[in-house]
Amino acid sequence: MPKGNPSKQTVASEKYQKKVGYISKSYKLKKELTEEFAMACESAGTSAAKKLSEMMQSFIDSQKAKEE
Repeated sequence: MPKGNPSKQTVASEKYQKKVGYISKSYKLKKELTEEFAMACESAGTSAAKKLSEMMQSFIDSQKAKEE
């Protein structure tokens, strides 16, 4: 649970994220790349998290295909 005195919404959000299996990851990337990616996602009308998930799954799938 969150530290301190979290709001009911914060507690509910964290409970939901844990239930569905969301985690937070941190990567060090070039600032220019991340800014351009954010602008491209906004222009495409999609979230960065959604697009990253799609690209990660595509890469995983391609690697699995190579192993078969």
